[in-house]
Amino acid sequence: MIPDFLVTHSGGFHADELLSSVILTRLFPQARLIRSRETEWVTPGIDRIIYDVGGAYDAATRIFDHHQRGAPLREDGQPYSSFGLIWKHYGRDYLAASGLPAAHVEAVHASFDASFVLPVDLVDNGVLDPSIAGSLAGLTLPALLETLKPVFDEADPRAEDRGFQNALAIARSFVEAKIAQSAAKFRAEAVVRQAIEDAGQRRILELPMGMPFRPAIVKAGADHLLFVVHPRAKDWCVTGIRRADDGFELRADLPAPWAGLTNGDLEAACGIDGASFCHNGRFIAAAKTREAALAMAELAVREAVSTGLKSVVDSGLASPANIAAG
Repeated sequence: MIPDFLVTHSGGFHADELLSSVILTRLFPQARLIRSRETEWVTPGIDRIIYDVGGAYDAATRIFDHHQRGAPLREDGQPYSSFGLIWKHYGRDYLAASGLPAAHVEAVHASFDASFVLPVDLVDNGVLDPSIAGSLAGLTLPALLETLKPVFDEADPRAEDRGFQNALAIARSFVEAKIAQSAAKFRAEAVVRQAIEDAGQRRILELPMGMPFRPAIVKAGADHLLFVVHPRAKDWCVTGIRRADDGFELRADLPAPWAGLTNGDLEAACGIDGASFCHNGRFIAAAKTREAALAMAELAVREAVSTGLKSVVDSGLASPANIAAG
C-alpha cells in the first residue's frame, strides 16, 4: 500500500534518517514527510512508513527503528541504522525507479550497500569513529550533513525543519550521483570488455572515450595490459593502469625523461610530433592526435619491457611470452 506519510523523528537530524528520506521521498513523492516523536505519529498504521523512531523493527508493519534492545544486525553481526534498514527493504525499488536496468539492480544494490550505506550505519551506531580520518573527520558525509543543523541559540522554531530540508536536498544529490556512477561502471564494463577482446595480446588498450576501466581489466584477467589510450574533448590521453585498488603504483610508468614536459620539449624528449604533456608523476600523458598518443604508448611499452622485464614478470602481471607481444 502506498503510504500517505513518511514519519521520522523531530529535533536534531543525522545522516541515517536524511538518507532514508532520500530513498523514501523518491519512491513515494506524494507522501507527506512528518518529523515528530508524538505517539500518534510513531505508532504503526497502514497509512505510513516510520523510520529511525518508534522503538521497533517490523517490516510487515513498516516500522524501521534501530535504537531498541535487540536492534537488528546484518548477517555478519554489524548493526543497521535506519538507512541500512530502508535500503534493505526499499533500495531495489529505488534503483528500479531510477531507471537502472533490471539486470544490474542486485549488483548495484549490494555495491552501494557496502560502500555507502554500511559506513553510515557504523558511524551512526558508534562502531566506526570518524576521528580515525584525523583532520578529515569533519569532512565525512555524516559530519557535513550535520553542519546544516541550526545553531544552539537559533530562536526560530522552524529552523530545524528548514535545516532538515536543506540537508535532504544535498543528501539526495550525493545518493543520486553515487548510484549514477555505479550504473555507469556497468555500462563501461561492457565497452572495456569488448576493447580487451579486440586488443588481443597487445599491451595497449584503446577505448572510444574516457571511462572506468580497471575493474573490467581485472575481471577479464587482462594482466598483460600496461597502458590505456582514449580521446578527450580536444586531444588524446595515455594513462597507466594501477596495480591495485588502493595506492598509486602502476603496472608501468611512463618514461622518466618525459616527466613534467610539455609541447616542444616533450616532442624533443620522445621524438613524437604531437606529444603535448606528461605529468610529473608519469601516470598520464596527452597528445594532439590519436596517432601521436598510440606512438607514445608504444614507446612507453617498449621502455617498460626493456627496463622492467624482471619486475613485471615477478609481479605476475605478465608471462615472458606475453611480454614479447607488442
